[in-house]
Amino acid sequence: MTISAGVLWTAGLIFLLLIISAFLSGSETALTATSKARILRLQQEGQRRARWVIFLLEQKERLLSAILLGNNLVNILASALATRLFLEAFGESGVVYATLMMTVMVVVFAEVLPKTYAILAPDVTAMRAAGPLRVLVVVLAPITRLLSFFVGTILRLTGLAKSAAVSLVPAHEEIRGAIDLHHQEGAVHKGDRDMLGGILDLGDTTLEEIMIHRSAILTLDAELPSDEIVAAVLASPYTRIPLWRNEPENIIGVLHAKDLLRALANSPIGATGISIENIAIPPWFVPETTTLSEQLNAFRERKAHFALVIDEYGALMGLVTMEDILEEIVGSIDDEHDRPDNMLRRRPDGTLEVSGALSVRDLNREMGWTLPDDDASSVAGLIIQEARVIPDIGQEFEFHGLRFRIMGRQRNRIMQVRISELG
Repeated sequence: MTISAGVLWTAGLIFLLLIISAFLSGSETALTATSKARILRLQQEGQRRARWVIFLLEQKERLLSAILLGNNLVNILASALATRLFLEAFGESGVVYATLMMTVMVVVFAEVLPKTYAILAPDVTAMRAAGPLRVLVVVLAPITRLLSFFVGTILRLTGLAKSAAVSLVPAHEEIRGAIDLHHQEGAVHKGDRDMLGGILDLGDTTLEEIMIHRSAILTLDAELPSDEIVAAVLASPYTRIPLWRNEPENIIGVLHAKDLLRALANSPIGATGISIENIAIPPWFVPETTTLSEQLNAFRERKAHFALVIDEYGALMGLVTMEDILEEIVGSIDDEHDRPDNMLRRRPDGTLEVSGALSVRDLNREMGWTLPDDDASSVAGLIIQEARVIPDIGQEFEFHGLRFRIMGRQRNRIMQVRISELG
């Protein structure tokens, strides 16, 4: 049985249309899955095709309309040609054969196969397809504009356009999601994820959440003899020490150890010849609602590393340093003069021994947990908030999948807590 030239031409045209359909399907998936950040990086390195991809991504609505329009046209045309061939060969039953054959061909070779390849290599596929797609977008521009207008009108009439705009994810949350995803896949280590997450949190975290509470601040009475103050400064691991008068919350200045040493070197009679108030610098007070990013910028502008935190009534709440903010990014920073704080200790049985003053943020970062820190910034505060009582030593509480056992208490302060995971 000889096959006519017309049949061969029709079969060849169907095969060509399926290739075009596969190209368009794979291109759509690649341009949807590709990372605009990576492509932008390649563009900055001078990749010409990367510039084409950016051009297409910047008009994604027109691009998708052009791809879908072209894909449907070639699929419908290929199906129509195949139906005609099978009708001529098998009569009315040819419709069934054509439907079955084209379904398999389109699904396998024009959809699943190219889209699977595009998902495996989205950036490469997108750059290879960018040239022809750019031409397609330009050629079909009049039709796609009409389609966009029609679709946009329907969305506005149904109210879907407004709801879609409201649900847009902020850029920093999108970055955070990408970091967490790469961490789960093993491409980003936990330390790197914590550092990048710390940078993203600077604008959302306030000084109240990271400050050193006033109960833990070392302060000195400005009325003490100068030799006693010198001795206290030399015995302290801190460089800057607040001075108070009449009551501990009445801070009148901050004594810098370097200024004190300079005054000692210039004093002919030693410590007794120093006026402590004259070498102390004025205190800098900042509100507790200041975000870390705002405070970091303020530190840089003032060329200062130390500030006292106050509440809305002007009462002293604590202090914050440049180091405290940097530790939110890079983790704990210790030097040769820092004393061990024993804030968190892992026990041989797998439980944790933590200080009640340990921040919930630090505990979450260390253990990879998601304990809430919106209403309570410390572990002690979280326990009191959940238990609704001031617990006694030995009491246990279970919440958020953890068991908290009170190991130490001083007056109304929870000093030490043992934490274990339930189950």
